[in-house]
Amino acid sequence: MDGLVMDGLSSAPAGDEEDDRWCMAVRLLGRVEKHLDTTLQRRHGLPLSEYRALCALSRAQDGEAMRMSELADRIGLKDSTVTRLVGRLETQGLAARAPGAGDGRAVTALITAEGRERYAQATPTYRAALGSALDAARANVHLAGLAAWVRTGLSAVAGTPSAPRTPGRD
Repeated sequence: MDGLVMDGLSSAPAGDEEDDRWCMAVRLLGRVEKHLDTTLQRRHGLPLSEYRALCALSRAQDGEAMRMSELADRIGLKDSTVTRLVGRLETQGLAARAPGAGDGRAVTALITAEGRERYAQATPTYRAALGSALDAARANVHLAGLAAWVRTGLSAVAGTPSAPRTPGRD
């Protein structure tokens, strides 16, 4: 995880208020993810995890194949889960696997033309559902600040812009 200290020993422990805010962030994430998954499944027969994989693969540099570990990192899943996910996409003709360049042990994935088309068809639905879910979350006093930040890029506390978006990150 880029820039995160994972050992928990390098800083002071979180307090009750930080824990409460984190729980609210997780609640927002869960609500939005459920809405996105339901909407994509209903309208496109495409689970959210598959949509995210197609999104990441479509943004790979110059249409190059992406290592499975990089794909896993980009969409927030374990390597073994991504391997099965890419297998499902491959069965549908939406992605393909290939040996990694220069390393016969590595496996890469790339999006197919059919995968690009399916991703392009689902993207307006995804974005509409995301906007709808974030707007609904803004009505909840505990989720409003975080939802507003995701929607606008401005901090609800300081009114400052968020960090610039990293190209290729979702």
